[in-house]
Amino acid sequence: MGWSGRLELNYRRGGNRTLAHDRHSGPLRVLQSLYPEGDSICHHVLVHPPGGIVGGDVLHIEANLAVGAHALITTPSATRFYRSAGEPALQSVLARVEDGSRLEWLPMETICHSAALAENQLRFEISPGGEMMGWDLVALGLPASSEAFEAGHYAQRIEIPGVWLERSTIRGDDRRLLDSPLGFAGHRVLATLWFATGKPMALDRRDCLLDAAREQASSHALKRSAGCSSPHAEVVILRVLAPRVEPAMQLLSAVWARWREVGWGLSAVPPRVWRT
Repeated sequence: MGWSGRLELNYRRGGNRTLAHDRHSGPLRVLQSLYPEGDSICHHVLVHPPGGIVGGDVLHIEANLAVGAHALITTPSATRFYRSAGEPALQSVLARVEDGSRLEWLPMETICHSAALAENQLRFEISPGGEMMGWDLVALGLPASSEAFEAGHYAQRIEIPGVWLERSTIRGDDRRLLDSPLGFAGHRVLATLWFATGKPMALDRRDCLLDAAREQASSHALKRSAGCSSPHAEVVILRVLAPRVEPAMQLLSAVWARWREVGWGLSAVPPRVWRT
């Protein structure tokens, strides 16, 4: 029998403070609630004490941001999908962002080990006055240790209903996808960063976000495998292919910092766990 875990996060505005309340069952926890930027923005650090997700595990995270709340959600380390004996492992996230609220979904990378049967589902429901930034970074196998992703699969779904749907299944034996110049070209780290709003952005604001991301990418070592576009008036997306996690995370962090400044007029205050 696998683990079944559920974590519910609720954020609301109380005066000048974002107040957070959580409920959990199974192996999902809030490690800390921090306010390094002052009372208005709650930094939440989530942990999964077993240390990895195996076949049969089902984990669900739900976040609800009421009017005026601002939450930054991260993790202290990578999420790992381990080899499966036959059962799939599922992690799902559902976030609801109400009018006037902001969400930053910024977990550390996901590592999919060879022979894992992994499914990762992310859904973000954004009200017309809500906004969010989020990223998703996946390492197939362990590139830094030369442990190849040769079997199993990683199924991914990222959705902002009615705006953007990213859906893929990556199989360890699909050499054309993994190694072809028209596929991942041998890269084993896939990263996506997005800025999304509940209603169409003004064109000049969208252009500023695009320009900021392209400026950061153009001077980065990954400039040849990074690109930013706006497929819909409500979302701007940066995509990156990389040989290792560290340079991809470095680029995502740099663009996140610029988007905070350009999009929200906020300086970047990295969560404390990123520096430990």
